[in-house]
This record gives sequence, structure tokens and C-alpha cells, in this order.
Amino acid sequence: MRIVSWNIRAGGGRRVEQIASQLRRWRLDVVALSEFRGTPPSQQLASRLHTSGLVHQRNTADPAHATANRLLLASRWPLRRVRVRGRGPEAGRWLLARVDAPQRVALGTLHVPNMVSGRKYPFLAAVLRISKRWSAGPALFAGDTNSGRTGIDEESPAFTAREERWIDEMEHAGWPDAFRLLHPRARAYTWYSPNGGNGFRLDQAFVNPGLLPRLRGVRYVWGTTANAERRDALSDHAAMIVDLND
Repeated sequence: MRIVSWNIRAGGGRRVEQIASQLRRWRLDVVALSEFRGTPPSQQLASRLHTSGLVHQRNTADPAHATANRLLLASRWPLRRVRVRGRGPEAGRWLLARVDAPQRVALGTLHVPNMVSGRKYPFLAAVLRISKRWSAGPALFAGDTNSGRTGIDEESPAFTAREERWIDEMEHAGWPDAFRLLHPRARAYTWYSPNGGNGFRLDQAFVNPGLLPRLRGVRYVWGTTANAERRDALSDHAAMIVDLND
């Protein structure tokens, strides 16, 4: 099973046809998109994914606020929303569903608000609470966390001890950062500052003990076009590709 998590930037805009083509080339089974919107371009992208076989879809787009950044899950297999006890993360930026594939897996896709919003740390705390209480089998929480480890996940100082502590607490709860588990010292940046050009690894996938034996690989890939001269031709984020054994 191949799962792709990707922040597509501002709903995709004029890039949606190229984004859809890139997703098809990756031969994925499930896709989790951040910055999906209720706008016509995002709806067009959802339609293209449906045509390519990802016919089961869930999203958090709000028609009353069409330009707000939201989430989309699309899958070859049926998706069933999973509800959690207690107060969860911010609803529009958190989507949890069970993928009814031959080997089932729960997938939580997330887009954590940035620090200046004041909503970042409550969101991270809510994800951690869910992780600690999880008892529903193999699962993966993946997306744009706006977080990382100091030093190794940044080209210039940006992350704090508080974010690093959250990643440690996720690991202690049994949910390691899958990329860092497989590549302990590798440097891979998934977003670059438009001003300073500094790189940061903002996108992670956390795998629980029930899914860990099936983890085969995690890598970051920039979307491309035939004539692309820039790595951010399709999005300012690299896509995260997670491969699982069936």
C-alpha cells in the first residue's frame, strides 16, 4: 500500500491538473492533501482523483468559507470516519478515517496551525492525547505539523524545545516519526522559506506499534512538471510517500 501526504498550497489553483497528473504517476492507493479548499480548483482536483480510481473521498472543506485551508482524504478502498473521545484537534485541520483495505489501517491527516496563530500547541497536545489513548489497531498520523527537531530538521534556528518535546512524547507513546526511525541522521527539507531560502522538514508521519511491522519506506519527493525548473513548481511543500507491506 502506498500513502501520499502532500500540502498542495492554497487549494492547488491553476496547478490542479498537473498535481493530479503527478499523483497518478506516483501510483498511490491513498492520498491525504493539506490546504485542500472548497474552491472550484480543489473540487476539480477531487474529481480528477475520483476518475483515476480514488473514488472514496472525505474532506473537511467548509462551503461557507471556501478559501479556508482544509483537508482531503481519497482512497481506492472505502473510508470510514473515526470519532475519538474527548476534545480533538481543530476540526477543519484534522481528519481521521479507517481505510478498509485488505490490510486495514487508520489514517489521521493533519495540518497544524503555525505558531503565530496561537493554536499550534493546543493542536499538538490534542494529537498527543489521541495517540496515548489509541486502541483501534494499526494507524498512521501524517501531515504538515509545522514542527521538527532542532538542528537536524532545520537549516536555520526555528524549532523550539517544546516542539522537540512533543515529538519525543509521541515516540514515548509508541508513535515514532517514521522517516527519522528509518533515517536517523538524514537531512531532508520539505519546505523552504521564500525569503531566506532556508529549508525545514515540516512534514512527518507517525506510526503506531500495530503498523510498524508493515512500514517499508518513507521518502520526500518534490512534484515536477515536464518543463519545471523549480522544485516548487507544483507546491511549496515536498510530498511524503509512505510505503507499507500488504
